[in-house]
Amino acid sequence: MTKLVIVESPSKTKTIEKYLGKEYKVVSSKGHIRDLATTGKFGFGIDIEDNFKPNYIAAKGKSAVIKDLKKDILNSNYVYLATDPDREGEAISWHLFDALDIKEDNYERVIFNEITKDAVLKAFENPSKINNNLVKSQETRRMLDRIIGFRLSKLMQSKTGGKSAGRVQSVALKLIVDREREIDAFITDEYWHITAMFKDFDSVLEKYHGKKIEIKGEAEATEILNNLSKSFNIESVTQKEKNKKGIMPFTTSTLQQTGANKLNFASSKTMRIAQKLYESIDIGSETVGLITYMRTDSTRLSEVFVAEAYDFIKKKYGPEYIGPVKKGKAKAGKVQDAHEAIRPTSLSRTPESIKGYLTADEYKLYSIIYYRALASLMADAKTLATTIILENNGYTFKSTGSVVIFKGYLEAYGKYLDNEDVILPDFSEYKTKVIIADDIVPSQHFTKPPARFTEATLIKELEALGIGRPSTYSKITETIKERGYVNILEKRFHPTEIGVETTDKLQEYFSNIINVAYTANMETDLDKIADAELDNIKVLKEFYQEFDPLIEKAFAEMEKKPLELTGEKCPECNHDLVIRSGKYGKFTACSNYPTCKYIKKEAKEVIEIMPCPECGHSIVEKPTRKGKIFYGCNNYPTCKFALWDKPNGEKCPKCSSLLVEKGKKIKCSKCDYVVEN
Repeated sequence: MTKLVIVESPSKTKTIEKYLGKEYKVVSSKGHIRDLATTGKFGFGIDIEDNFKPNYIAAKGKSAVIKDLKKDILNSNYVYLATDPDREGEAISWHLFDALDIKEDNYERVIFNEITKDAVLKAFENPSKINNNLVKSQETRRMLDRIIGFRLSKLMQSKTGGKSAGRVQSVALKLIVDREREIDAFITDEYWHITAMFKDFDSVLEKYHGKKIEIKGEAEATEILNNLSKSFNIESVTQKEKNKKGIMPFTTSTLQQTGANKLNFASSKTMRIAQKLYESIDIGSETVGLITYMRTDSTRLSEVFVAEAYDFIKKKYGPEYIGPVKKGKAKAGKVQDAHEAIRPTSLSRTPESIKGYLTADEYKLYSIIYYRALASLMADAKTLATTIILENNGYTFKSTGSVVIFKGYLEAYGKYLDNEDVILPDFSEYKTKVIIADDIVPSQHFTKPPARFTEATLIKELEALGIGRPSTYSKITETIKERGYVNILEKRFHPTEIGVETTDKLQEYFSNIINVAYTANMETDLDKIADAELDNIKVLKEFYQEFDPLIEKAFAEMEKKPLELTGEKCPECNHDLVIRSGKYGKFTACSNYPTCKYIKKEAKEVIEIMPCPECGHSIVEKPTRKGKIFYGCNNYPTCKFALWDKPNGEKCPKCSSLLVEKGKKIKCSKCDYVVEN
């Protein structure tokens, strides 16, 4: 008989089993094993009348997993539930306990924030029981999302061209639509700058006789230019030493934002790579988790890591580079603060020392996590800020510059920040108080509307407003993209016509529920449930009493969007052909559906790339059933030549295979040859 340990991910099992030794068998639940059924009223899988009693069934494809886990329990004398250290993980542990009929005195809950030998062994020395308040909080969130999602999605599908709606996704979409309307309503104002250009620096007009000046048009700018000479009096030169404040270690939100801004990663990609770094990487001498748990609101660092970091900083950079432990602002949600900020599990595993064991993207993300955590415990940088005030016939011009005189935390993290150095000349060398400009130049400018959201700025806004939680940000952005509610142009969210329509309809009938304040307050209530400060059934009842009459009213009163006629008749039943929306976009079909299921086959543009190297026909651009593009022979199925990357028409000098475009690189489709830039 063995001691059974159940974790979520299969990739953790071997590593943890090796840490624990032969007495233990480590198996995986492969995530959630159960979910709400889709039976009962509106398919909720929830008995509303019986105090919101959930009806759980085996999740899709998990019946065999449950069967195997039950066998493992029969062959074990004790069970440890070691799912992830958050609400979702706590809920998975409870579902395992309940579905597998584990006895109360025959199990323990084990929580670790990093997959290293010391952390895992320490966790097993300090086990606990399932936190039922966390489970209730997660269960309440799941029920809310099921009720709102099912009912609103059905409403949108029956009345509009929308595919879905949700408690949080619809608020995120509203933010994007509202921003677009701000941009549309924005009135541009003209303004002008006047810049004096000298040999080593530039200076911009700021004041006239001590009062701030605003130049509204070309005539004003020309009048000022006529009043200026090229001789400027040096009125003052001041230099002041300033501290450039250090940075905090990563939370989930700031990691996703930085991944988008600095590494050009979608939030889903950032989290996918972080998950791999957390779960374990084979680095030759051992298989170990390289970072702590990546779903967290906390900026706290353990005392053990702080001590390790101070020793590392002192040896590598010098004692003057050691900084204080920074205190982050308290968050509303206390639960996620139960574990640390995202950090490396050991500073001895530098990115450079294990680069050979990581993919290019894993190396990039690990590096930025590693150096961010290290930098957060380093001293502030020091800059020398210089301000030069020049005077010309009553007009005041100003130049500012700043130079780093002590790098501090920038020594570790500076490469990930934009260089802000603006070097001004040393005016102590000037023997005269007058300086001559090379030129004085007017320039026209226009005020700009607020910028559209990028994925990074949307996540930042959601976090600031208290909407969603670390585990939900990437899912929110992915969902609104998948549903066709937004287009991404130059990395920014542009709402589509159906995105605007869906938002407007939801606001017409559900403005008191689909809004920032209500959604943020619900997150606070979920936190209170987790802290045993609020009854979950009370929260559900109050919500449903408000939501149910609204949705019934919307189904009864919301006008159905008329189908767009094409002007053609169905060749099979002579009804009108209309434009419909499906999973892969718009298509033409019979208005008499489902009686008539005619769909018009659209002629698709064929993009020819080059002759096929195997049969001489053409390689063309083709979509898969899921819309992904690949490049294959148009003589298929006779010729099955195909590539995922676009061929550029040339052959590899090394192996004669086709060269393809892979991102910004040209490389061989088969061997390791890469064309040098």
